[in-house]
Amino acid sequence: MTHLDKVRREVARYEHVLLRFDARESSTGTPELVIALKSPVAGVDEYAAPVHPRDVDHSQFEWTFQRFLYDCIHDYMAELFTRNPQQTGQLK
Repeated sequence: MTHLDKVRREVARYEHVLLRFDARESSTGTPELVIALKSPVAGVDEYAAPVHPRDVDHSQFEWTFQRFLYDCIHDYMAELFTRNPQQTGQLK
């Protein structure tokens, strides 16, 4: 089983109401996690994060992948802000 196959198998275990999860091979040949909205919104891109082969090979991959997935979801949601105090200089 390839690294990509192993990541795809793990991704298939997760379903979300708003998000679609997938895995693909990156331009460097390593697997990457892909997160996108199930219902596309204009101007919202998908989120892609590389999965390091040593992490895929780790004996606790299933658990570490869950943490990685949740961290990526958090990052993706944060990227969807259209305005926040840091961007607008409102933070004081």
